[in-house]
Amino acid sequence: MNSTRNFSIGEFVAPIAGFERDNPIMADPTEPIIRATFGLALGLFSVAVVLRRNLCVPTDPPLAEPEAMVLEEEFADLEPPPPPHPCELDRVATGVYQPLDLVGIGLIFAIFFALAWSSIQAGSGGELKIDARDLLGTIGFQFITAGVVTIFMVPRVHPVDWLGLRWPAWRRIFWIAPCASISMWIFFIGLQQLGLMDWIESLGAETVQDTVKLLQNSENSMIIGLMTFAAVVAAPLCEELIFRGYLYPAAKKFAGPWVAAIFSGLIFAAAHGSLAALLPLFIFGCLLAFIYQKTGSLWAPISVHFFFNGTTVLLQMIARYYHLPLDASP
Repeated sequence: MNSTRNFSIGEFVAPIAGFERDNPIMADPTEPIIRATFGLALGLFSVAVVLRRNLCVPTDPPLAEPEAMVLEEEFADLEPPPPPHPCELDRVATGVYQPLDLVGIGLIFAIFFALAWSSIQAGSGGELKIDARDLLGTIGFQFITAGVVTIFMVPRVHPVDWLGLRWPAWRRIFWIAPCASISMWIFFIGLQQLGLMDWIESLGAETVQDTVKLLQNSENSMIIGLMTFAAVVAAPLCEELIFRGYLYPAAKKFAGPWVAAIFSGLIFAAAHGSLAALLPLFIFGCLLAFIYQKTGSLWAPISVHFFFNGTTVLLQMIARYYHLPLDASP
């Protein structure tokens, strides 16, 4: 294995933007691994739901007995217990989610499984051509899916309360976003130095996609503009609304926070249909769920997603116009 291969920023742009991957080699293991990832996510979630339903103690408090009411009156003048520590607060509430949301979780799972599968199949015959109409379709799909999720939730709770959009500490995004993005870049570079891309190449899978080459070489300003919009605007807004705003808290309601983070992270990563980005995007998805859980506001993961994708595209543009060898071959 060649450990001196240069780090390729382009290898992570297209998967994050949500476009299809180039899959010209018959032995490419991308399809079975992506399917196995979806299967792992579904199996993990299903087992957790069954275990919690059969083993967990109901959370609803019992009705107060008359004697208990008398005791409460006797000790009413005592000093109340201190409030919980901020780290112990559950900032992503799940009270509005109902058994019907299991159907919603299943629909999101099915939609993104079908999208990933069709994406891989579309690229299996050789070089995949992408035009402005394809990019508009991708952007439209993202906004339509996010809109359907919002319509599904609005009758139950106001979007501002649902997504924590009145976040008093919103200024924290100015350090959360760069710190989280830099941490992910360090992690990605570490994977590269450990030979992840070389190993994936040895399996017969592509690591550089047609969309990356298009972003680097296309002379069509509309194509470049649409790809930038999809990566920097559509993906942070729509994907965060779907995966962190709905899928994570709905799954958390039935499977608990840890399983929900892993479940939503696996689907988020597999939905992009890229073997090269599967592990990095899974870690990124779990990090975004952790940030959402700790802040209680979707503004935080949106800002991280926006900053990370924006800097990725910016570096890709710098590499293009200044002819930097960021996609050098081994």
